[in-house]
Amino acid sequence: MSELDTQPAKNPPAPLPLDERLYVLKPETSAFFKSHTGIHDDDALKSHILAVQAKAYKIFPYPCIRFLGFTETTIYNLPAYQHVLKLGQERKGAILLDIGCCFGGDVRKAVADGFPVQNVIASDLHAETFPASFISGDAFDVSYLEAVPPIYDAVETTVPKLNTVTTLNALRGHISALHAAAFFHLFSEEQQLTLARSLASLLSPLPGSVVFGQHVGKKEKGLVKGFGHTIFCHCPETWAAMWDGVVFEKGTVRVDVKLQEIQSFIELSPKVVERISAEQDTGAILLIWSVTRL
Repeated sequence: MSELDTQPAKNPPAPLPLDERLYVLKPETSAFFKSHTGIHDDDALKSHILAVQAKAYKIFPYPCIRFLGFTETTIYNLPAYQHVLKLGQERKGAILLDIGCCFGGDVRKAVADGFPVQNVIASDLHAETFPASFISGDAFDVSYLEAVPPIYDAVETTVPKLNTVTTLNALRGHISALHAAAFFHLFSEEQQLTLARSLASLLSPLPGSVVFGQHVGKKEKGLVKGFGHTIFCHCPETWAAMWDGVVFEKGTVRVDVKLQEIQSFIELSPKVVERISAEQDTGAILLIWSVTRL
């Protein structure tokens, strides 16, 4: 999953109860969900979304599920998004992978905006129903996704049919765009480097291929406490240095990265911002980033 959680304490706190007062949909978000669920009555839609929330929260009580973060698609706010849509329209067979996709809202948005659905694949720990291809797996299981060096030359292997793929390793060197939102901050500094190397191995060597996303960051790298957990956060400088020179050979990628306040990026309602602020020890700042092959 892809939520604001990570390295739990030895005695993690009990999950906070769900609170339906946090349910706030902007008009455009409501329209998006109505078009995808076929539920047009506001009360019925609310009941449906809260039922999905309750079911997911029992599987794992991620704070983002409690705050209904999955109801907000954020991929379109990322600077690299228009470039990704252009890849989908202009590069033959361009594949978009969303890793740590949660309920798949971001890839649903990309498909609605024109990325060919047959070339979209989503991945997370738990399977779900979606017209695009979906595979479940652990990003640190080497049989599913292994940290090997990036590919710099043309890939000779044939792209497998996405509906037959059972591991991400089968897509090594074939991904044109890779989206990782609210995912990296789930892991330690060492694990984040391993994950970056694993994802880099999937990226096509063609110029313009991109891995992009957002997650919690800091002005100076270090630990952040919130919601009873401690997470490791990169700052823009260390994040860029990791990708350009450690993960990829120096000078073979362009890293664009900035910090942005979470409420201005996700456009949370004042009610949700107030409750998040009351339950975390420090203000969350998002790292907005993309890594593009040159």
